[in-house]
Amino acid sequence: MSFAATLFRGYIFGNASLLLILTTLMWGGNTVAGRLAVDEVSPMAVVALRWIIVSVVMVSVTLPGIKAEWPLIKAHLGRLSLMALFGFTGFNSLFYVAAHRTTAVNLGIIQGAMPVLVLIGAVLAFGVRVRPLQVAGILITLAGVAMVAAQGDPDILLHLSINPGDGIMLIACLFYTGYTLSLRNRPQVSGLVFFAVLSVVAALTSLPGLFYEHAIGTLQWPTFQGWFVVLYIALFPSSLAQIFFMRGVELIGPARAGVFINLVPIFAAGLGILILGEPFHAYHAIALVMVLGGIWLSERKSEKK
Repeated sequence: MSFAATLFRGYIFGNASLLLILTTLMWGGNTVAGRLAVDEVSPMAVVALRWIIVSVVMVSVTLPGIKAEWPLIKAHLGRLSLMALFGFTGFNSLFYVAAHRTTAVNLGIIQGAMPVLVLIGAVLAFGVRVRPLQVAGILITLAGVAMVAAQGDPDILLHLSINPGDGIMLIACLFYTGYTLSLRNRPQVSGLVFFAVLSVVAALTSLPGLFYEHAIGTLQWPTFQGWFVVLYIALFPSSLAQIFFMRGVELIGPARAGVFINLVPIFAAGLGILILGEPFHAYHAIALVMVLGGIWLSERKSEKK
C-alpha cells in the first residue's frame, strides 16, 4: 500500500472529527453551488444530472453488494422508493428552486434548523419524551428561522409576507425531516448499498421534473460553468460527503456525529459571504446565534442529580 493510501486510511478515514468537518464543509458548499447554478442550469436539470451521476458512481462501486442483498432490498423497495422520493428528489428539487429565490446565507441558516425539526418529528411520530430545556431550544431555534424568513422585520411575519425562497426551503427541510425519521426503521442493508439503491430511485424519480421543465420551456442544460457546479454537487455533497458521514457515524455513533451538522449553517454563511459576496446583516448574526444556541440547548444532556 502506498504512503498516500496509508495516510488516508490511517489519519483521514480513521479520524471521525476530520471526516465530519469535511462533510459539513461540503454540505455548506452545496448552498453556494445552488446559488452559482442560477442562470447556468435549471433546478430540475441539476437534480436529475446530480442523481444520475451519483447512481452511476455508486452502482459501479457497490454492484456485488446490491446483488448479494437484493432479496432484502426487493422486499422493501416500495419504502425505499418513498424515502428517495422525499429525502433525495423532493428535498433537492425544492432546495435548488429555493436557491433561485433566496441567498446562500438564508439557505444555510434555515437548513441548520433540521436537527430540531427532527426532534419535533420524533416526539410526534414516536412519542419521544423531551425535557424542558429541549423545548426551550426548539422555540429559540424556530424563532431564529422565523427571523431569517422575516428578514429581521416582525411586520413581515404579521402580514404573512415571507420571501418565497425561504418558504420553499422550509418545506424542503420538512421533506428531509421525514426522510431522517424514516431512517430509524430502515431495511438492514449495508450503508453503501442502501445509499446506492436510493440514488438510483432518486435518478428515476427526478426525470418527471426534467420533463416538466422541458414542457413549460424552462429547461436549461448546463453551461460550461454549470457543468462544474453539477459535478461538484454530484461528487462532493452527494457522494463523498455521504460516505464520510457514514464512516463518521461508524466511528463515533449517530448521536455524536449528528452534532457536527450544526456546522452547516456556519460554513454556508461564511462561504456565501466569501465566494458570492452576499450581504450579512445584523439579523443574520442574531438568527445564527439563536439557531445554534437553540440546537445546543436541545442537545444538552440533563445533569445527574
